[in-house]
Amino acid sequence: MTALATSSSSSPLHFWGYFMDHRSTDLSWLWSHTWLSVVPVVIGLLVALPLGWLARRYRFVYPPLISLTGLIYTIPSIALFVLIPPLFGLKSLDPKQVPIALTLYSIALLVRVVADGLASVSEDTVQAATAIGFKPLGRFFRVELPIAVPVITAGLRVALVANVSIVAVSGTIGMSNLGQLFTLGFQNSTNGPYYPPIVLGIVLCVLLALVLDRIVIILNILLTPWRKAVRS
Repeated sequence: MTALATSSSSSPLHFWGYFMDHRSTDLSWLWSHTWLSVVPVVIGLLVALPLGWLARRYRFVYPPLISLTGLIYTIPSIALFVLIPPLFGLKSLDPKQVPIALTLYSIALLVRVVADGLASVSEDTVQAATAIGFKPLGRFFRVELPIAVPVITAGLRVALVANVSIVAVSGTIGMSNLGQLFTLGFQNSTNGPYYPPIVLGIVLCVLLALVLDRIVIILNILLTPWRKAVRS
């Protein structure tokens, strides 16, 4: 009977029972995972907007800036998590090292997205906005940026989904998020695989990614009402 109960509780299908038994901790990790996925992307976008504008405005800036940000994105996440503390004067396993690393990844991904989004605005549109009296700053916020929103939000969707995955990796170095479920699953796989926390971690990560992706899609619709008018 004991062996049967252990086998049953180790089944991948037991992930819901595992969640109900540990829902307080799991929900806390889900919340931590959510803000670690979202906040760095928001900060990254705020930084990427002026950098992307520079890359679009001054063509000689584009190649080195995109190359530099591309190099940052190629650094493995575990290596970046380890490098952040000495580079920023933090203690090892400081909670700030994860959002800093994810913000760098978000900037690296979104700079090119913003630059390419602004490049999608036709020169005729820019000249028309200038002709009716828009100054460069007003033209950027009221003409170029709104038109670039569909391209930028597509990049945001990629950045958010990528962050959900990368945040889970930080669980392997002791950070509180859904990645801890994978660590627990492997630690408890002594007499055979212990699937429930692993499957639960996968399910929650996928659901979180889908929800965040849907939110960005809705924001894109709300920020581009002119697209509906054009289609009609």
